[in-house]
Amino acid sequence: MDSLTQIVLGAACGEIVLGKKIGNKALLFGAIGGTIPDLDVFLGKLFYDNSIDQLIFHRGFMHSILFSIIGAFAFGYLTFSLYNTKKRINTTLRNDWIWLFFLSIFTHPLLDCFTPYGTQLFLPFSNYRVAFNNISVVDPLYTLPFLICLVVVLFYKRTNLKRKLWLKAGIYISSSYLLFTIINKTYINRVFKNTFDKSGINYHRFSVQPTIFNNILWYGIAETDDSYKIVFYSLFDKSDPTENILSLPKDHHLLDISHSDLKKLTWFSNDYFNLQNIDSTAIRYNDLRYPLLNPKDKNSSIFSFKLKKNGNRWETMPFFEKTPTKKDLELFWKRILGN
Repeated sequence: MDSLTQIVLGAACGEIVLGKKIGNKALLFGAIGGTIPDLDVFLGKLFYDNSIDQLIFHRGFMHSILFSIIGAFAFGYLTFSLYNTKKRINTTLRNDWIWLFFLSIFTHPLLDCFTPYGTQLFLPFSNYRVAFNNISVVDPLYTLPFLICLVVVLFYKRTNLKRKLWLKAGIYISSSYLLFTIINKTYINRVFKNTFDKSGINYHRFSVQPTIFNNILWYGIAETDDSYKIVFYSLFDKSDPTENILSLPKDHHLLDISHSDLKKLTWFSNDYFNLQNIDSTAIRYNDLRYPLLNPKDKNSSIFSFKLKKNGNRWETMPFFEKTPTKKDLELFWKRILGN
């Protein structure tokens, strides 16, 4: 999920392990641990020159179970060595720090597994991307109540029992909401299956996920031989979803998708993508796992970029420039409300 959410979750892990011993510093160290996996965004640029390789590296090994274990020992030993000096000697244990970093690092990719982006949790043994698609990468209803509870925790001394109560409140509220999204996803799956079946679409498979910032408006995509069928559904909808199904041509013939770089991209997109000509030197690549910003505009994919050839390699240029207009945002909000 987004960086703020991971900081909040990591801080909670720090409080669980060392809050009683070191107070608010536990929140700080937990927050640091919660951000460590996402450092792969910067490390990828150091390790790889190619932008596609950098893209694949993110949420790779540094989001795996194995890295969580290695990172816990490495950062735990290092932090304990630096902290356990002068007046702080023997105030904490090395195992406290190892446990703090394991929880804060491991819960990061674990939470990411519930998003459409997913994570390669089992690297290096398997590159399977775990993605349950039940919560948006950014969802304020998960993050904000959790954040408020942790802010309240900051104002109590480490020995105050109310500190623990507010921590539990944040964890219980966020976890309950996450559970709601899982149950909601089960219901939504049935809605979209009925929609695609009722419309008579001869599809091979379909996928659904919530749209950005909410768990009310959902996006479904079904794959046919030569196109993708797109439909949106809001929990507030009163009309039949089959009345508003969009069709997007695959146009995979525009590129040789057997190229090794493009194979990486198609794996990354779980083969839900289409291509569009931009000009004689570039192709637009739309990752259709993610919804359209405007449910009525086929060209409003929120996860798009340009592909350009650089020698024998393909490069992804900065995300396709599609600045949301006021009208786009208004339509998006109305669609959430079922209009």
